[in-house]
Amino acid sequence: MTLPDDLAEAVENYQQTQEAPPSLTTVVQTALRQYLSERGFLRVRRTLTIEPANKGSGLRDISQRHDHYLVVMGDTARTRLRPKVRRGRTK
Repeated sequence: MTLPDDLAEAVENYQQTQEAPPSLTTVVQTALRQYLSERGFLRVRRTLTIEPANKGSGLRDISQRHDHYLVVMGDTARTRLRPKVRRGRTK
């Protein structure tokens, strides 16, 4: 890939200002991702964010004893542990 002189110079200047200079490939891929995402041709990547639950909001050992809760508590456990899904109404 050949870059016009003005872009090549701008990329080089950018790379020189970085503590850990990214490769040309990284710079081009990042710019292309942003360009295509803004125009609706590429889905935006989202990072998974897991936040800790509030203290006392659930069962303490559920990740280790999940089978126990499902067998012993039966439908009550399934109802309590099932994520709530909201379904939209169509008009």
